[in-house]
Amino acid sequence: MLTRTAAFLSAAAILAVPAFAADETAERLDTAATAFEEIMGTADKAIPVDLLRKAHCLVLVPGLKKGAFIVGAKYGRGFIACRRDGGWSAPAGVRVEGGSIGFQIGGSETDVVMAVMNQRGVDRLLSSQFTLGGDASVAAGPVGRTATAQTDAKMTAEILSWSRSRGVFAGVSLQGATLRQDDEANQAMYGRALSNREIVKGGTKPPDSARRLLELLARY
Repeated sequence: MLTRTAAFLSAAAILAVPAFAADETAERLDTAATAFEEIMGTADKAIPVDLLRKAHCLVLVPGLKKGAFIVGAKYGRGFIACRRDGGWSAPAGVRVEGGSIGFQIGGSETDVVMAVMNQRGVDRLLSSQFTLGGDASVAAGPVGRTATAQTDAKMTAEILSWSRSRGVFAGVSLQGATLRQDDEANQAMYGRALSNREIVKGGTKPPDSARRLLELLARY
């Protein structure tokens, strides 16, 4: 009897893991949508709209955390979406780890947005892993809806990046941070193992939990 009970509990725990991962990923998608909506809703401190419309892909990492157990450690999970057929692709999962990110504005949790500005940057983004500032050039993005002059000056960078912490939004350089695909999030969203390239380039149908985020991105 004890053996059968233990087996039942083990099976129940195994089945509960995918459901928990799906709920957690759906919540993170909604958090990413909220962060992006709030950032773009700040009239004079948003990402320049003309720059967003030139971006090939966007990376949204809500609540990137500064680790207390290792000095300087950073960790966050978010999503990427790329332009496809006049709209935006389904989201794919991404993890941000390590690096001397050095947020000028402090805070233990920071929302991060990255805009990938050319095809070479897209190719880096869709690889299994790459390092910002090493494998791909990255620069702090300009702030303000009419920051065209600043934007033009930074167009040599493959990726532009911003952060928001405690209500303050600013461009930030993410030198040394590593981005890699989040296989667990992709499994949770699509019910099977898919690479970020397969999701973004393969016409994968987005999950219902991504609807709000994609509707926000469609404005740009």
